Amino acid sequence: MLTDSEGIVLRKIKTSYNRQMLLLFTKKFGKISAGTSINERGKSKSSLALRPFTYGRYEIFKNRDNFNVNGAEVLKSYYKIGENVDKYMNGAYALEFTEKVLEEGAPAPEIFTNFIDFLNVLENREKGIGTLVLAYQIKVFKCAGVMPEVNCCTVCGKPIDRAYFSVEHGGAVCKECGDHIVKESAENSEPHSLIYSDDFDIIGIIRYFVANPLKKLENMALNRKSGEIMQRLVREYAEYYLDVSDIKSEKLI
Repeated sequence: MLTDSEGIVLRKIKTSYNRQMLLLFTKKFGKISAGTSINERGKSKSSLALRPFTYGRYEIFKNRDNFNVNGAEVLKSYYKIGENVDKYMNGAYALEFTEKVLEEGAPAPEIFTNFIDFLNVLENREKGIGTLVLAYQIKVFKCAGVMPEVNCCTVCGKPIDRAYFSVEHGGAVCKECGDHIVKESAENSEPHSLIYSDDFDIIGIIRYFVANPLKKLENMALNRKSGEIMQRLVREYAEYYLDVSDIKSEKLI
């Protein structure tokens, strides 16, 4: 079957006989591994679409077990991302995070749309890049069906504003339940690193990320301390619910 799909190259591996294996995030098929004989060093429309941070349309031949990219064209090149080290490193991290979240051959159109939106905002953003990455990750949690509960206590069900955030319990925890969890952990000499006191309105930040498209977050930037805590929280949440860990590019941001 010959078809086409919009997509982003997640990873590229050179093989023998001038062929390459592409890990593509396509709108139609989700994450797929596809072989191609397109010469990446050429100046054709197809070769340009194999470069990092390029949004393209790919002509794909699909048989029973394999995919092959026969041709491609650039829909948008995010070359400006590669001109800024901070943007490039954060973009590479978001790309690797997305790769680990996706299941092979399972379409994820909502994540695909959010990732394109992320690249569009990242290209022109000059500050608060880490905040943008966090907002994207929270949206991925929602698309993947593991969105944290931020409207009521995940232990007793009581409506909540600010108190605690518990990775283990999947979201907000009221003060009474949170104090009990922390006290019980201390009495049993157990670590409680997966529970966070909502000192800077963690719940409000997550709600805001979910309620607004990425393009409306252009001027939002968390301060350094809050950003570091949110990064740790999101990393633990992704590992706990999506088994996403050991992101190599994380060390560079």
